[in-house]
Amino acid sequence: MDVIALVGASGTGKSYRALQVAQDHHADAIIDDGILIRGGKIIAGSSAKKEKNKIMAVRRAIFVLPGHAEEVRDAIQRIKPHRILIIGTSENMVHKIAKTLKLPSIQLIVRIEDIASNREIQAAQFHRLKEGKHIIPVPTIELKSHFSGYLIDPLQSLFKRSRVKRRKLGEKSIVRPIFSYYGKLIIDDRVIRSIVEKIVRAKESIKNVKHVTIKHLMQGDEDRGLAISCEVVLNYGSHIPTLISQTQARVREAIEFTTGMAVHAINIIVKALYVEPQLSD
Repeated sequence: MDVIALVGASGTGKSYRALQVAQDHHADAIIDDGILIRGGKIIAGSSAKKEKNKIMAVRRAIFVLPGHAEEVRDAIQRIKPHRILIIGTSENMVHKIAKTLKLPSIQLIVRIEDIASNREIQAAQFHRLKEGKHIIPVPTIELKSHFSGYLIDPLQSLFKRSRVKRRKLGEKSIVRPIFSYYGKLIIDDRVIRSIVEKIVRAKESIKNVKHVTIKHLMQGDEDRGLAISCEVVLNYGSHIPTLISQTQARVREAIEFTTGMAVHAINIIVKALYVEPQLSD
């Protein structure tokens, strides 16, 4: 297992460029902000952004809080990455993280100044200091259980008839799949509706689905996720609670995986049972 590092002062755009650096150097795991990331998923750890003060945040980021290093070490042993990219604010920090996690010596250190221009670094610092924005290199949906109660700016569904204005309140974790860094991603409600209909109709026990509605749960100007409802006609013979529970889980998984949008509720209304006519002799 090899170890490389990306180093730069706070707010200079390291996390923004982390995925590209990992790809360029064939690193299949990233350690950033106290968490272990692989394949766009948080494998282990806890983010320093959850801590209430800077001292505790630093301790979390360098894995010195009780049990934190052990959890991440065990995860590394389990997933066995080929190469790990450690992100830190200084060479001393990344070496300390590598030592605490009992990783091999760092073979290569990439400095943010080597891969970003002064103008790009200044722009990143502006967004951090003036707008309070911070990027974490994982999709939004991966952060739900790790950032509960924190202000997360999710991948939003934007419409031609309306543009969502973003609030500026404290520090935001801007989390997006890497493709969305290159332009705006627009997801229309018709896409969500099509996913719901496809997943629901795939169940043989469901004869028909209709009246699929998509509601956006707003908190101020922020789109915080979706509440979905639909009506179904069931074929007679299935255990209805089990069938509906399984369908809800499949719909949520499909929408969150496909779009990166959080699904908070899926309400399925059983309108009727279809009984196959019995042919008389």
